[in-house]
Amino acid sequence: MTGEQGVRDARVGGGRLLIYGLGRSGRGVARFLAAEGRPAEWHDARPSAEDLALMNRLHFERGEVGDEYQTVVAAPGVPIDHPDLEGLRGRGAEILGEVALAARLRPALPIVGVTGTAGKGGTTVLIASLLRACGVNAREGGNIDPPLLDVVDAAEVAVAELSSFQLERVPGLRLPVAVITNLGVDHLDRHGTEAAYHAAKLNITAGQQAGDMLVIPEGLEVRTRAGVRTFSPSRLVLGSGEEVLPASELPESIHPANAAAALLAAEAMLLRLGRPAPVAVLAAALRAARPQRGRFETVARVGGVRFIDDSIATRTLAVQAALERAAPPIAWLVGGRDKGADLGPLRAAAQGRVKTVVAFGEDGERLARGLGLPYVTVSGTDGDGTMQAAAQAGLDALGGEGTVLLAPVGTSFDQFRDYAQRGDSFRRAALALPGAEVGA
Repeated sequence: MTGEQGVRDARVGGGRLLIYGLGRSGRGVARFLAAEGRPAEWHDARPSAEDLALMNRLHFERGEVGDEYQTVVAAPGVPIDHPDLEGLRGRGAEILGEVALAARLRPALPIVGVTGTAGKGGTTVLIASLLRACGVNAREGGNIDPPLLDVVDAAEVAVAELSSFQLERVPGLRLPVAVITNLGVDHLDRHGTEAAYHAAKLNITAGQQAGDMLVIPEGLEVRTRAGVRTFSPSRLVLGSGEEVLPASELPESIHPANAAAALLAAEAMLLRLGRPAPVAVLAAALRAARPQRGRFETVARVGGVRFIDDSIATRTLAVQAALERAAPPIAWLVGGRDKGADLGPLRAAAQGRVKTVVAFGEDGERLARGLGLPYVTVSGTDGDGTMQAAAQAGLDALGGEGTVLLAPVGTSFDQFRDYAQRGDSFRRAALALPGAEVGA
């Protein structure tokens, strides 16, 4: 064992290590540990064929949860109070997540952490794009693809989207730059209460020290260590107050609040690295910014009607933002599987903007009734058929001008594998309409 390897082992404990829960995150952990030459075992109640093939290829053996381990790296989807984890903890194991493991094994790598109820993925990608525009080899990962451990050895700076699930397991994580886009209500089935959900999100600040930076919405109360610099973005300006870009010059798909937060975070990291933050370069990068696929993306046009895919918008804050940004009149596609969204703010956001609701999927009609807006209900023999009917109904409702907006409130799991598959189906349906052109 080399001296460097010995230091790395000490940071995660020199004893047995268990990867608990595979999937995307667990596979990233396994690949990373194998590349390090670090032995590990794994446990998953329902491993996929892909999981099993990778474990066999890496020569990692299945572990028993009744054994003793020094360190357990748990997948984000496993509840923090899962009986297996409680038992492992009781036998002396430290429970970590992928993000904490990355920080411990690569302590010299600066990480920008981004969390929030809505907008964290787009903000993460935008920060990395701004840093790259300024000559920094920045890579994004974490809750978005790829896993954080897949990028740490290729990055000068890592920009990590952090979910509340991941932030439950970040002991000792220090982020020199952290961003909270907003805090609403989500994942109560996991956290139990809004307070517990917010507490998990606020763990993003737990390890910050004097000289670190936190970007938060105005009015959000966060207890930080003395000396942490806190900024509340309101315009597209640097921390010095120098304006970079008027909000009117942003691409329509980029939310101004997220862009302002990304700008401050990128500047803070550039200053930490001793690099300049050239206004002209940052402005050009903001103007060139493009949405992530399936996140308020214009996918087609038919005459004066724009089709916008925001399939990921299932949280109240995200749907509200989409309704406020889409050009009225709006044919709003609502449906999928209801996860208990608060409809009150959505009713208010829809007033004077939504012409009709197109209800689809398992709970679409029930959601539409709860919104109290005019609606039509569509269906299909499968997910693609449903999206074809919804796209056509939205177009028919608008009379040649406006926006057909897929911001569905419900999850995709009634008819699709995930939000991305649902968004791709909507894209195909829109482009199949007579006279459709690719959106821009």
